[in-house]
Amino acid sequence: MEKAIVGVIAKLRREHPVAAVGLSVAGFVAPDGKTVQFAPHLAWRQAPVAARISSRTELPVTLEHDANAAALAEYVYGAAAGASVVTLVALGTGIGCGLLLDGEIYRGAHGVAPELGHLRLVPDGRQCSCGKRGCWERYCSGTALAMTALELLSRYPGRSTVLAREAAGDPGAVTGRRVAAAARDGDEIGMMAMADLARWLGEGLALVADIYDPEIVVIAGGVSESATLFLDEAREHYARVVTGTGNRPLARIRTAQLGDDAAIVGGALLAREAVTGEPGAWRGRRLRNG
Repeated sequence: MEKAIVGVIAKLRREHPVAAVGLSVAGFVAPDGKTVQFAPHLAWRQAPVAARISSRTELPVTLEHDANAAALAEYVYGAAAGASVVTLVALGTGIGCGLLLDGEIYRGAHGVAPELGHLRLVPDGRQCSCGKRGCWERYCSGTALAMTALELLSRYPGRSTVLAREAAGDPGAVTGRRVAAAARDGDEIGMMAMADLARWLGEGLALVADIYDPEIVVIAGGVSESATLFLDEAREHYARVVTGTGNRPLARIRTAQLGDDAAIVGGALLAREAVTGEPGAWRGRRLRNG
């Protein structure tokens, strides 16, 4: 992994002047921005990644959790511009989340927060890779879409021709992206799976609102590309079940504007800040409520 990163940096340096490197990492980043404490899909464990990449490139290197970096980019350039409290929910293979308080990334005491995808929504529910059962991301993600579709196919045989045929040949062919495509084409099982995802998204967002009371929630990640199939229903469910419904302002729920580039842009913002030694222009913006 590190060899590949160094190779990409070398390629970019042949084409552009490069003064610093910002890495957006799918894993726990230490508060000092230098160490990857744990990356569930990579081999890094308490790894001094910033120092190792910096040694091989002779450039300053900053690290940030990818959802935090994406949230920052959406705050500066995208869907969350200027909002006082921002939660980003990235729906992909699982759920990644970022939290901004007046333009500042909130990482928690140990660099782990906010792991909202592992809030337990369903006691004794689906097994999660984290070791728990019933985590939010097991019901609201690309992986969850596929699992829900396969369960529905088993429960309602004959309701879907396309997904049923694909599942019969290879259950692994029924991916979240494939389920969304089937739903767009009017497939009944696909539409039922999307409705289930919408309900769980609304349910989880209600918990997020109870904890953080965000001004804006940004829905990002690969699943957000199919937002027209589920987001309105998720908003409605969120509004019905949030604590104090009808007697409190609701968070605005928007899709990300920067797409897959958001985490890259956020990482670059933090790298530029580190190399210049000057606070980014987004820092110090006043809260809208005073």
